[in-house]
Amino acid sequence: MSLKDYLQIDDRQRRFADLYARHKLLHTDPDNCRPIIIVNTPVPNLPSWEERLADPLVMLKAELDELRCHLQLGDDRVPTVRVQFGTGQVAAAFGCDMYLPPNSLPAASSHVLRRIEDVEGLKRPALTDGWYGKLLEWTALWQENLPDGVHIQHPDIQSAFNSAHLIRGNEIFTDFYDKPELVGKLLDMVTDFMIDITRHVKGLISDDREWFFDWGAMWRGCARISNCSMHMISPEFYRRWVLPRDLRFFESVGGGRIHYCGTAAAVIDEYFKIPTISGLDVHCAHHDFFALCDRAPAGMILASNEPFAKGSRELDRLLAGGWPRKRNIVVLTSAGSVEEGKALLGRLRESMPW
Repeated sequence: MSLKDYLQIDDRQRRFADLYARHKLLHTDPDNCRPIIIVNTPVPNLPSWEERLADPLVMLKAELDELRCHLQLGDDRVPTVRVQFGTGQVAAAFGCDMYLPPNSLPAASSHVLRRIEDVEGLKRPALTDGWYGKLLEWTALWQENLPDGVHIQHPDIQSAFNSAHLIRGNEIFTDFYDKPELVGKLLDMVTDFMIDITRHVKGLISDDREWFFDWGAMWRGCARISNCSMHMISPEFYRRWVLPRDLRFFESVGGGRIHYCGTAAAVIDEYFKIPTISGLDVHCAHHDFFALCDRAPAGMILASNEPFAKGSRELDRLLAGGWPRKRNIVVLTSAGSVEEGKALLGRLRESMPW
């Protein structure tokens, strides 16, 4: 089954060239850009995750079907797809077992290190260990079958601490007190591998060393890390043990952005201090998006990692014209159908003061 002709976007090339320029303006001219709006709508007849994970072209077709809805409503999502193997890929490379929950993405099901002392014998993975051999094979096959103009996003790599937590388990929290130097060694090993695999995959999917695609948007840098577990340690521990590894990762690969779906407000202030991140997305059920817009660095793009739902305080405020002063933001929302999405998109664009 060839999918090269499954989506035709040649007639939209001018629109996408303009759209890429708009995405870049969020980074290069934050005072004169306009917010990016992405509207998710239901996609009928998607295959189950079991079906997608069993066949690379079934997964690619499902990704293209999700993209088709955005092409129909004309929002600001860029034409991208991603090989979806879940959040445990780095942990699996280090030897964690994986399992498939019903109709869901793979997840880590075991911890490699029974004792933190065992980190001394832990081996640095090869670039094909765990699920990465399969990921590289699927990526190559997708490149042969991608419709013209569609790009591949980076795979999920989580972050140094997220993956170290999976590799060691919950005992890592007491290890910080009992054997902190060995926790540091584990974090360094994970960071080293993240740098290697990110550079390798980047070379396979893109020649662009300044920009990358993630979550349907264009970002300055090379990769996104997910620091979802930072509310489980103190800001002091983040600054001392995790931040140096985050900094080294971003400095090594050329920058990127952070995903944070946790609840701790204090750690967001630490993210705001990182000079090599171009964007941050947060869960707005736990954080005031508009207050964050007032505090965030001018050059940092802010986004919500959950859609602003119909009737939510955030969406109602935007529709009433109460946009934040910060223009370089990504607004994610949802609608019940493509037609509803078109109407919502039009209302949001009309409500902007710029």
